[in-house]
Amino acid sequence: MKPEINPNKIVVFTGAGISAESGLQTFRDSNGLWNNVDVADVATPEAWEANPQFVLDFYNKRRKEAFEASPNPAHYAVAKLEEKYEVVVITQNVDDLHERAGSSKVIHVHGLLKNARSSVNDALLYLYDQGKPIQMGDLCEEESQLRPDIVWFGEQIHHYETARKQLVAAGKVLVVGTSLSVFPAADILKKARYNAEKIIVTKQIDKRPAGFKLFRGNASSLVPSIVDDWLNGQSVS
Repeated sequence: MKPEINPNKIVVFTGAGISAESGLQTFRDSNGLWNNVDVADVATPEAWEANPQFVLDFYNKRRKEAFEASPNPAHYAVAKLEEKYEVVVITQNVDDLHERAGSSKVIHVHGLLKNARSSVNDALLYLYDQGKPIQMGDLCEEESQLRPDIVWFGEQIHHYETARKQLVAAGKVLVVGTSLSVFPAADILKKARYNAEKIIVTKQIDKRPAGFKLFRGNASSLVPSIVDDWLNGQSVS
């Protein structure tokens, strides 16, 4: 039996579009990272086995960019929801901009750039200084090379069931900055309840998800307005 819906609970599901407005390059857009480098060369376990230095160089650059970026008004607005609601952020993003904006409960389903982990034991996870690159020769306590804490193609996403369970009881769902084309992460939203208030803010999407109100545009301008409505006890029209 599904738990009762909680009108005081909000799940926010975010993708690359919210971080793009902080200056971080996305992967899939027309000028995205995958247009400059082959996915197979940097985002698969096979790439890591073949050329770990090249993979480290790619993600060390991403780490530096994320470290230097700042949260934008959409990140801060999401964090502001905690003034009145129980809020869980589920993000496909590998930066920590939500945390730096003040969100206290963030689930990273694709990993987190500021972490490093063992290349042989996923349980060995280390908070790594974002200003410091991961180098060849940096080892875990089991003497294996550290790798980026990033979910590559062919690997299981993180916290999938935990994220799905968060949706079941949410009275409100806000989706920001994603085209919902990355699976299996996008499947998580299928757990959103029929009678929850559901909103998606994005620039690009092929098909509006059933039951969602769609707002096309910049997250940094649209999300604060939506948050203000909810904080004032109003539905978003």
